[in-house]
Amino acid sequence: MRSALLLCCGSHRWAERVAAHRPYPDADSLLAASDEACYDLTAAELDEALAGESLSPLPLAGARGPATLAAHTALRAAHAEYERRFRHVFVICLDGYRDDELLDQVLSDIRTRLGNEPEEERAVAADELRRLARGRLARILAPGP
Repeated sequence: MRSALLLCCGSHRWAERVAAHRPYPDADSLLAASDEACYDLTAAELDEALAGESLSPLPLAGARGPATLAAHTALRAAHAEYERRFRHVFVICLDGYRDDELLDQVLSDIRTRLGNEPEEERAVAADELRRLARGRLARILAPGP
């Protein structure tokens, strides 16, 4: 159970807290517990969770066309600047966006967030991490095809 939870959020304490309160009466209760555990992460636990996220930006699905190579080059440069400035990877939850919107959304968000002060960005990153964990849990819970 904990190994599956750690795929949703890389904080061991988060996974322990979510696992400790099972069984949950329903999916909404599990998702609420996940949110609460994310809100309670200490700075070190947030660092652990962020370190568990991908260190290299992957090409985004659905990105096509002649400008794609230039956009991916810009995205790699923005990721490198973000990691230099904030000392952790850029995280963003893209649930709810269509494939053809992903690249523009990531580029827009990373450029905007590069203007944040470090403490403000940690709060934004923590909320994005919470949203990622919630979405990953929801996908695990979703009935198969």
